[in-house]
Amino acid sequence: MTEAYGEAWYWDKRYAKESTASSSFDWYQKYESLAPLLHLYVPPTTRTRIRILVVGAGNSAFSEGMSKDGYGDIVNIDISSVVIERMRKKYSDSPHLKYIEMDVRDMKAFEAGSFDAVIDKGTLDSLLCGHNSKLNAGKMLEEVERVLKKEGVYILITYGIPAYRLCLLRSHSWAIKLHVIDKVHPGESSKAESWELTRPVQLNNDGSLKDGIHLENMDVHYIYVCTKLSC
Repeated sequence: MTEAYGEAWYWDKRYAKESTASSSFDWYQKYESLAPLLHLYVPPTTRTRIRILVVGAGNSAFSEGMSKDGYGDIVNIDISSVVIERMRKKYSDSPHLKYIEMDVRDMKAFEAGSFDAVIDKGTLDSLLCGHNSKLNAGKMLEEVERVLKKEGVYILITYGIPAYRLCLLRSHSWAIKLHVIDKVHPGESSKAESWELTRPVQLNNDGSLKDGIHLENMDVHYIYVCTKLSC
């Protein structure tokens, strides 16, 4: 059944059901798991201020982890006014973390080329599971591409296999690399890695591995690192 994942009322209702303002939930992966990949593509530095946009931030602790790791300018957006208000209060003493109520399909409040990186853990996936999925996903990706600086990176963490996600992503001016990370299921803290996170996966044009193994049979999350090629 298709859900109203692109509607603010759906997420307001969902977050309003949560009992405490301090609760947090991270879709797919926590910051500690993905930090080596972020360090590879968006290394924190004190010499040049790196500006990062986290879309569909929700009540995730991911941005808090980035802030503690040295990233100094993290903008978080979400379509839900309920969760944005909660996160503003929670991080009111954290100047590195900004929370803005905004629809990822319409980010006109940001100028073109505003961000060095855009991080997406499940937002594109949720739109693709909702009403008017292709239209909404297209609007989102157009806006993500617009707000990125030249050579900025869109880091998409998703359950979407290459055969499907690459068709969508290749319609934009990006150079795309694929990484994979093992899923961590409820009750698991960590497990032995089947893949080297920072090593890109070599793919054929159809999205299959170069050695013939098909990724859709793997218990992993897919990470598409899309580097913007043009302004």
